[in-house]
Amino acid sequence: MSPMDPEVRTYIDGIAPEHRPLFDRVHRLILGAYPEAEVVLSYGMPTYRVGTRKLHVGVWQHGVSFYGWDKERAAGFTARHPEFLSGRSTLRLRSKDAAALPDDELTGLVRASLEP
Repeated sequence: MSPMDPEVRTYIDGIAPEHRPLFDRVHRLILGAYPEAEVVLSYGMPTYRVGTRKLHVGVWQHGVSFYGWDKERAAGFTARHPEFLSGRSTLRLRSKDAAALPDDELTGLVRASLEP
């Protein structure tokens, strides 16, 4: 894995304590599935790049949001979890709901988004 961009480190260090465990979990799952992922700051949030594919992961007031995920490839995830859809291109996972979502579900979303 390449060293983390200093801007990403600053973003992560600034995450509110109540949302940091969820962000750390998502970060760990992404890098576990794609250790070669480049992590940069894009649109003001950490962005994981694998080849030409990207997944943006931002923290909001209630948890973590995902942007840039592939709607067709993630259709299974969104069908199983419509409660996380917010608009056409945003998935919002509240920190209070995260414990009920197994790691394999999140990893499936990651793979649907970043798999070449």
